[in-house]
Amino acid sequence: MNMKNLYILIAIIALAFFNSSCRKEPGEGGAAKITGKLWVKDYNNSGTSLNGEYWASEYDVYIIYGEGTAYDDRYRTSYDGSFEFKYLRKGLYKVFVYSRDIPYNPSNPSGRTTIIKSVEITDKNQIVDLGTIEIND
Repeated sequence: MNMKNLYILIAIIALAFFNSSCRKEPGEGGAAKITGKLWVKDYNNSGTSLNGEYWASEYDVYIIYGEGTAYDDRYRTSYDGSFEFKYLRKGLYKVFVYSRDIPYNPSNPSGRTTIIKSVEITDKNQIVDLGTIEIND
């Protein structure tokens, strides 16, 4: 192999390494955000009667970056039920909240169910609004 071919080979390897190391995974470090609001349907203890409905203040909302299974960040809703995850990069995300299982399902002893919204951020400045998510409590 002559020197010219060796330089070309080294340049190709370096370029391939540089391109693979620059791929950004979903997560923090960008300018996009995901927003939404939580609405509570408040039931009695037996889950048979609706006591009232209101914006969910101080409830936990979770986000998973990419294809993971454990949550990466948590946000507590504001007084008006709003939440937002800021500074996100392009990629796939799952936002989830816990809700009371109404009516009670005996095959689910925790009495809670998970509401999951999957979204994709495709633009670096994108704002994804999940709208209003209803939960039972």
